Amino acid sequence: MRDLWLSLPVWAQDAGVFAALILPVVLIAATILTGHAPGQLTRALLVRHWRTNLLFVLLVGVSLGLGVGVIAQERGLRQGTAQAADKFDLVITAPGSEVTMLLATVFLQPVDAPLLDGSLYNEIANHERVAMAAPLAYGDSWQGHGIVGTTADFVDHLSGGLAEGRVFAAEGEIVLGVDVPLGLGDEITPAHGHGPAAEEDVHGEHLVAVGRMARTGTPWDRAILTPVEGVWETHVLPRGHAPEDGEVIGPPFDPDYFPGTPAIIVRADELWSTYGLRNEFTRSESMAFFPGTVLAQLYALMGDVRQVMSVMAVVTQILVALGVLTALAILARLFARRMAVLRALGAPERFIFAVIWGYAAVLMLAGAALGLLIGVGATAAISAMLTARTGIALGTGFGWTEAQQIAAFLSASLILALGPAAIAMRRPIVADLRG
Repeated sequence: MRDLWLSLPVWAQDAGVFAALILPVVLIAATILTGHAPGQLTRALLVRHWRTNLLFVLLVGVSLGLGVGVIAQERGLRQGTAQAADKFDLVITAPGSEVTMLLATVFLQPVDAPLLDGSLYNEIANHERVAMAAPLAYGDSWQGHGIVGTTADFVDHLSGGLAEGRVFAAEGEIVLGVDVPLGLGDEITPAHGHGPAAEEDVHGEHLVAVGRMARTGTPWDRAILTPVEGVWETHVLPRGHAPEDGEVIGPPFDPDYFPGTPAIIVRADELWSTYGLRNEFTRSESMAFFPGTVLAQLYALMGDVRQVMSVMAVVTQILVALGVLTALAILARLFARRMAVLRALGAPERFIFAVIWGYAAVLMLAGAALGLLIGVGATAAISAMLTARTGIALGTGFGWTEAQQIAAFLSASLILALGPAAIAMRRPIVADLRG
C-alpha cells in the first residue's frame, strides 16, 4: 500500500494529503454547527468516560506512531549509509566478498583480508586517470578507536579539510576523528588488535595528536589516522620506501619495500573514468567495486523487508482502528437508552448521528496527533541509538511521507466511524427505552 501510494505523482499525493487533512475538519465543523449543537453532548461523553477514552487514544497513538516511526527510520538508515560511502568512489581489494570489504573500508569493521602487493599499487597510483590512490592499513586501536594507516591526501579527501590543527607530516603523528576524546598535543599508546582481545602497550609506541578532522557523519569520526608507514614499521614490516630515502612518508612508494595493503581507495580525475578503472582492475588478483553499488544491492534485499514492515504496520493500524470502532459500537449500545430518550423528546436522527460520529472523530483525531508525536520521538530515539552504536549519522527520517500516512489513516478511520454512527441513528426507540 505504501509503495502504491509513493508511485503516485507528487501532485496526486499532495492533493490526497490535503483532502485527508481537510475532510476531518469539515466534517467535525459540520457536526458542531448542526442545529441542535450535539457538540455539547459529545464533550459530556468524552469527560464522563475519560478513562476509557484515554485508553482508546493511547491504543491508536502507540500503534500508529511506532508503525510509521520504524518505517521512517528504515529510510533514514538508507540515507545515512549512502552518505557514509559517498567519499569512497572506488575500492580495490583482493578478490573476495564485496560486502565484507565494504564493511571493512567504509564502516571500519575488523576483518582479516589478503593484501595487495606493491606492483599493483604502483600500477594503480601511476594510472593516468587516477587522481588519488590511498592504501589503508589496520590492526591497532586505542580504547576502542581503530587506528588506520593511510596518506595525508586521503585525510583531506575524507574530511574536506580539518576542523583544527594540521595533517600528519611524520611518523608518530595522528589526526583524530571528531568523536575521539583527545585534544591536540595529547599522546597515546596504541593497543594491538581491537575489542576485549586487544593487547595493551605491545609495540611501545607513542603517538601524538596534531589535527582533528571535520565531522563526516561516518564511522571514521571515531577513527585515528596515522601515516601508513608508521603502521607497517610498528609491525616490523618494510615501510614502503627504500632505506636510503630516510623518514619520508606518503607516495610514491617503492614496490620492492611495499609490504601490502588490504584496500586501496581510488579517486579518478573524472567521474566517467571511475567505471573504466573498475573494469581495468577487476582481475584474478584484484577486485574493484563501487561501495554505492554494493549498498544498492543490499537495499534491494532490504526492500522485501521494508515491504513486509509496511504491510505489517498497515495491518496493525487497520486492526487497531477496527478494534476501536468495534468498541465504539459497543459504547453506542450503552448510550442507546440516553439517545432513545433524546429521540423521543424530538431530537432528529442527524443529531444522534452527529453525537456518535463526533465522539469517534475526536478519539481518532487525538490518537492521530499522539501517533504523530510518538512517531517523531520513536524515530529520533532509534536514530540516536543506531548512531551511538555505528557512528553513522542518521537523520530522523520522519517527514512528509509519514505525515501522509497518518493523514490517510485518519481519514479512513473517520469514514469507517460513519458505520457505528449510522447504526446508532437507526436503532428502534421503543426497544432502547425498554432496555
